[in-house]
Amino acid sequence: MKLIIAFVLALVVGGAIAGGAVWYMSKDKGDEHAEETGAKGGKEAKKKSAKKEEKKSEEPPKYLTVDKVVIMLKRQPGDTLSHYLSADLVISTDAKREKETKENLPMLRSVAVRTLSNLPMATAQVMTIDQFASELNKAFDEAYDNEGREKPFNEVMIGKLIIE
Repeated sequence: MKLIIAFVLALVVGGAIAGGAVWYMSKDKGDEHAEETGAKGGKEAKKKSAKKEEKKSEEPPKYLTVDKVVIMLKRQPGDTLSHYLSADLVISTDAKREKETKENLPMLRSVAVRTLSNLPMATAQVMTIDQFASELNKAFDEAYDNEGREKPFNEVMIGKLIIE
């Protein structure tokens, strides 16, 4: 019985050591690959990943909502019915920028209405949630760039979407 316990214990310890060695070696290999891609490219990649990690690890995200953004979709020639889109937006920010983001909610609603109201029904029906979110994020980026200000939130997501 003692022999079996000793064998199992040796197997577990050996496995842990081997797993640690594989992890350590793969970590070094990733750094070498970054250096091989070029000093400048490798440094830029490291800086970008470091910035993303800093943003993610600094503070937990805060989520704000913009409820019931109702838009009348663009009519097509010969279209006799009005079509509407209703969306609830979810805005991801952090605790530092939460107050500033809340102050910008009316502007965010306005930009969302302006962007989505240009969509014809045929286009809106075939778009995915990710495509709607992407269009809105582009519009918000442009709006803040035009004003020369930094965007006080990370991204806008769609919480609910209804098209009639």
